[in-house]
Amino acid sequence: MTERPVWTGGVTLAVIAAVCTALVALTFQLTAQRIADNEKAFLERNLQPALAGLFFDSPVTESKLTIPQPHDLPGSESAIVYRVYASEEPVAALFVVSARDGYAGPIRLLIGVSMDGTITGVRVLEHRETPGLGDRIEITKSNWVLQFDGHSLRDPEPGKWKIRGDGGSFDQLTGASITPRAIVKAIKATLAYFEANRETLFTLPADPVDDDTGETD
Repeated sequence: MTERPVWTGGVTLAVIAAVCTALVALTFQLTAQRIADNEKAFLERNLQPALAGLFFDSPVTESKLTIPQPHDLPGSESAIVYRVYASEEPVAALFVVSARDGYAGPIRLLIGVSMDGTITGVRVLEHRETPGLGDRIEITKSNWVLQFDGHSLRDPEPGKWKIRGDGGSFDQLTGASITPRAIVKAIKATLAYFEANRETLFTLPADPVDDDTGETD
């Protein structure tokens, strides 16, 4: 019986590896746009409720601004701001930031702030908090995040921007204090950043648009 040269096995493995790599690349190409579309749709579903009560006529995602580190917003990564306009006049900013001190890790937040410094809405975009306890920060699980609507850096006074268990003005979650404490802290820091940088935020150029996708980078 004639034995095959040893090198033929290596060639076969190389061919298999090349085919697998090509399949993975093809799968990525076919699904990447779908994933990006789903992420955009999810974000836009949350953008609208976070602007409750405001009139605006600009496409929210078209004035995206990325703020790289270092910055004074919550989170250890770049922050994202969507500027909102009515008749080309600024009316609000939507901040995508992270509360770093969640019980199970960072909590990705969307925080809407009107030009007068009032919160228009808060939504949780991503978290890993405990099911049945910390996950009640989701609007689909409870109305806990709605308590921030209409408040500002001075309503309540800065010293009261805490959960009630710490002597503050905001409700916590039964059986969970670390999660709401982190979110209250992040919202307060975002309001302080907006107050200090309100004018600058609306004069900076938007992120460049990718010509192939129409999306901002």
